[in-house]
Formats: sequence, structure tokens, C-alpha cells
Amino acid sequence: MMKFSGCLVYRFLLFIIWLSSFQDVAAHDKLNEHSSRSTTSELANPPGIGVSGPIQVSPSVIPKYASPALPWTPPMYPTFPDTYEPKLTGKCPTDFQAISSIIDTAASDCSQPFAALVGNVICCPQFVSLLHIFQGQHNVKSDKLVLPDAVATDCFSDIVSILVSRRANMTIPALCSVTSLNLTGGSCPVIDVTTFEKVVNSSKLLDACRTVDPLKECCRPICQPAIMEAALIISGHQMTVGDKIPLGGSNNVNTINDCKNVVFSYLSRKLPADKANAAFRILSSCKVNKACPLEFKEPTEVIKACRNVAAPSPSCCSSLNAYISGIQNQMLITNKQAIVCATVIGSMLRKGGVMTNIYELCDVDLKDFSVQAYGMQQGCLLRSYPADLIFDNTSGYSFTCDLTDNIAAPWPSSSSMTSLSLCAPEMSLPALPTSQTIKNHGFRNGGVGAFRLIIWVFLLYVVVRH
Repeated sequence: MMKFSGCLVYRFLLFIIWLSSFQDVAAHDKLNEHSSRSTTSELANPPGIGVSGPIQVSPSVIPKYASPALPWTPPMYPTFPDTYEPKLTGKCPTDFQAISSIIDTAASDCSQPFAALVGNVICCPQFVSLLHIFQGQHNVKSDKLVLPDAVATDCFSDIVSILVSRRANMTIPALCSVTSLNLTGGSCPVIDVTTFEKVVNSSKLLDACRTVDPLKECCRPICQPAIMEAALIISGHQMTVGDKIPLGGSNNVNTINDCKNVVFSYLSRKLPADKANAAFRILSSCKVNKACPLEFKEPTEVIKACRNVAAPSPSCCSSLNAYISGIQNQMLITNKQAIVCATVIGSMLRKGGVMTNIYELCDVDLKDFSVQAYGMQQGCLLRSYPADLIFDNTSGYSFTCDLTDNIAAPWPSSSSMTSLSLCAPEMSLPALPTSQTIKNHGFRNGGVGAFRLIIWVFLLYVVVRH
């Protein structure tokens, strides 16, 4: 890890500590602006259709943080809730201790101050994985792979209570669009191990998903099609993986999704918890990296300022700068998501008549699309592979920022998104700039080189005192 300036550390810590002072991430009172926003949901599967279940973040609980007015003094000691013994329903016949490590990981990944900030990439994938594993191991003496509705309600409540008692955010169910129904079989006709193994080639399924390769699975999947094939078989639909579900077949979609949950439950029953969790997180990363999770309005002002630009223009770059600044602080995203976000916005600009690569003219980097350090133009992109938040009593929460160097944002070759592929053989992250470019009135080349940034939230006190 390369050392970087104390000023940058200090500013990034100021942002994180300021963020940690918000104990409730719900922002329901700011939903009125949703009608004017454009999303990229068409780039990803709708909630519940993806291979690892509903992991999209509900917009209703994404915090809309505004920069604090200056002068501003952060809290000297960031406060995090204490852990405590949860009050359980007493109606969930499960040994939670058997999956305690998975629960601890989910509690850390969905910690109270950071849940919405990392919801799409870290929190929701881990929470959904926990539910899959719980569903499969809730009663290993039983042949059932699902929970009855009443028991599911009590167990779901207990799971959330345990997570909150370990510093997790209580809004996780709403944040991740998950309910107790995710623990039931829904409309899937096969809900027990005996019937499952009679109709599904379980050896083939387990071989495909026992060890999932994070470098290959997203582009040359092995486990994902095996899960889909098993779900199609137990749903009663005689289709192959590549077939399309008939139009108007919403019931078919729901049944197949319910059966996917049963398949995940079976895998959780047969695989060690840590193996299952690792596999499910990789499958989730394959899904979330396909789409831009940010919400943004039509870039009307940018189109107006940049339509006829062929050389660096202060007005164009300032307009682009303002537009991107308006979407930066929604959440932390991965480097691959940043590529998709940059391409989506670029496609919107090209569709509006901006043909020149204004990302290059205005020095726009991939990290400009993610959360920035307060008061500094330095962004954090998460790695595209599964990662976790880490908590310890000395340093607090930490997570790793990857690709924080000046990687140029890619400009799309057309106004269509159909040409974008993160799996094409020639596809790679844009190369580092080989020479210094002219500094324009927009974003910048920071000259910081590649480094990995680890944010230690409790170090602010040390920084301030020294």
C-alpha cells in the first residue's frame, strides 16, 4: 500500500465520520423527486429474478446526504451502537449458533452507519446469502427445504433482531427488498430433499457450485446455469436454460424464482456454510456488476452546454462536473459498475447530440462516479469481487477501496447500450494515462497513482490531535 497525504486521509475520515453520525438511513420524506429520475433498471434483472434473489437496493432508503455547511466540526468520537442480547420470539426452532459466523459477517456488512452506502454491493448480497443458508440449515433433521409461513415470519423477525443487536441497521429488509416470504417455498411444487433428489441431478448441481471461480463464473458461468436448470426442473417447466419465458407468464416467473430459492436452500443444506456463502456472494457480484445502481436525471444542461464542443470548454466541463457531482454521494459502487454508469450517462449524452468524448476533454475518471472524500476530489471504488466491512473495537469499521487511481472513464461508441460487454475477450479496464493532460475546468488528474485505500473510521481522533 502506498502512503498518501495526511490531508486526503483527514478529509476522507471527515466524510466517513460525518456519515456515521446519521443513525437512521431511511429517507422516505425525499421520495417526491423520484418521478423525475431516470434509472438503469432495464440493464439488470428485476428484483427476485436474478440468480441469487432480490439484492437491489430500495430507493426509499438510500440516504440523500447533503454536504454540511462550513464551518463544520465533526464529532470527536464517532458513536456506534453497543451490542446487546436480542429479544427473540421463541417460536423459531433453530440453532442460530451453527451459523453464527455468517450472521456476524452480515451484521458487519450491514452496519448501522454504512448499510445504505454499501447496500447494493456488500450488505444486501450478504443478507440474502444469510437467508439462503438459514433456510437450508434451519432444521437439518427435517426433510423440508422451506419454512411454513408462520414459522418463517418468526424466524425472519429473529434474524433481523439478532443482526440489529450486533450493530446492523434495522432497515435491512426494506433496503434489500426482502421479506419473510423469501424463506418459504412460495409457489414452487418441490419443497423437500427427497423429491428434489428424485428429479434433479444433485451430483451435477453440487459439482457445479461447490467451488465457484470468481474469475470465471461471471463470464463463463458454471454454477448459475446449473441452478437455473434445477429450478426449471422442479418448477415443472420443461425448458432449457436459454429459452425465454412466454409473454404474460408472470406466474411462471414467480414460480421459477421461488424454485431458485429452493435450489439455494438445497445447496445450503449440502455445502458447508462458509463454502455456500462464498459461492452465493460470487453469484451476487456477477449480478450487481452488470448494472449501474445510481439514479440520475436526464443530463439536459450538459447536453445544452456540450453539444457542439470539440475542444476543452469551461462551460461544458463545469456543467458535466456539476451533473456528476449530483450523483456521486448516493452510494459506493464497484469499478465495473462505474464503467456501466459512465457508459449509461455517455450514451444519454450521445443520444442528445454530444458526439465528442467530453470525459476526455474534462478529465473525468471512473472514481468520479462514486462517493468522494468530503472537501476533496478523491473517490472510492469498491472491488468487483465480493468484499466485506470489517469491524474491530480499536479501529472501528474499515473497507478497501480499489482502483483509486486516475483511470479514464470510457466514452461509449454509440448511444446504444447493447454494445457494452464486460466479458468480451478484448474488454479490460481503460489503461492508465501515459502523459499529463491539460487541466480543464472540470474534473482533474490527481497524479496520485494506484493505491489501495483503507478507511479506519476511529482514527480521526488521532489525526486531529496530531
